[in-house]
Amino acid sequence: MAPDEAELHAFFHRLHAGLPRQAPGSPATTELLLRLAGPLPPRPVVVDIGSGPGASTIPLAQLTDGVVTAVDVHRPFLDEVRDRAESAGVADRVDVLEASMEDLPLPDGGVDLLWSEGAAYLMGFDRALDEWRRLLAPGGVLVVTEAEYTVAHPSAQVRAFWEPGYPAMRTTAGNVAACLEGGWDVAATYRLPESDWQEYYGPLAARVGEFSAEGIDAEMLAPARAELAVRRDHGDEYGYTAYVLRPR
Repeated sequence: MAPDEAELHAFFHRLHAGLPRQAPGSPATTELLLRLAGPLPPRPVVVDIGSGPGASTIPLAQLTDGVVTAVDVHRPFLDEVRDRAESAGVADRVDVLEASMEDLPLPDGGVDLLWSEGAAYLMGFDRALDEWRRLLAPGGVLVVTEAEYTVAHPSAQVRAFWEPGYPAMRTTAGNVAACLEGGWDVAATYRLPESDWQEYYGPLAARVGEFSAEGIDAEMLAPARAELAVRRDHGDEYGYTAYVLRPR
């Protein structure tokens, strides 16, 4: 009998537990994007939406001297954030919030730097920009990475991978146009390098190999194997682009 959705969801978290990050990125890219975001207050209020285990949260705390709140719906990820913050010596400046990015229990106008790497697509780029805007303080900035097609006509294999979960996925040109139409100034864009994908997929591929060696049901591992295969064979057709945005 094929695993049902609940079983696959539970297995996804088991497969990903303890991995260093849950989306493409790297400490170098986080630092670069922070520079592109421009000057911040001496102790900025920072919110990392869809933080996962804190791959961006901890560098943001270290690099800004601000108070950073990691937001995620998965409590074990937030527990990892706390552990990482303690190890990095920034536990006094890292908070966690278990909440959905679609219903953030945060006050309006209080965030100097709103950050989200590899997560906005879960609710859709346009909706995320529209709903998160209220959180920014005057002079605040949003840094977000977004999944995008990098070619005008992606292959059937790539569309079959992305369209079921993200039918609204666009190119950089389409997203820049949407930002401008939505009342945002685009201060910078940056395409994440392939090395940032390896930061994510390298550990994931190793974990898939470990589970295979342990005799884990191949059907349970099939989605992860398919994800790794489409990146290996068609990675030039899609990627993540970072946007540094300021509301007009």
